[in-house]
Amino acid sequence: MLADGLHVLFCGINPGLMSGATGHHFARPGNRFWPVLHASGFTPRQLHPSEQRELLSYGLGITNVAARTTARADELTGEELRAGGRMLREKVERYGPRWLAVVGVTAYRVAFGDRHARVGPQERTVGSTRVWVLPNPSGLNAHWSAAAMAEEFGRLREAAGLPVA
Repeated sequence: MLADGLHVLFCGINPGLMSGATGHHFARPGNRFWPVLHASGFTPRQLHPSEQRELLSYGLGITNVAARTTARADELTGEELRAGGRMLREKVERYGPRWLAVVGVTAYRVAFGDRHARVGPQERTVGSTRVWVLPNPSGLNAHWSAAAMAEEFGRLREAAGLPVA
């Protein structure tokens, strides 16, 4: 789901089983993306994955690094992530969002060949698009609480110059 005039393009790693079955990003009930997106002020209410097209009305888009559906992101090969990173760069150059927000630092490191990347703003750009790495909102990511994720997402919202929705 992409459109011109995007402030932030969120990029997941790949569709999980529920997302693959429904066609909706971050569709697994335990995934924290939609609650965190709302808690950080990007959306005025928590959207359901089936409402993902509403993101466009807030200047937001959503896509994935890799298209293959898996139960866990670590089932993807390095080559799949690198190929997805190349395709993602082409999408970003075509649509020109102000920010690319990749959720998942490990996948970002492989897809973009930056093994030292950390969560937060990156020095790298894709054309004129700035890059921010966000924590993976999967329920399997126990290193980040939902509140800490919302704070990091909020930092990106502020950097993008977007008001609290």
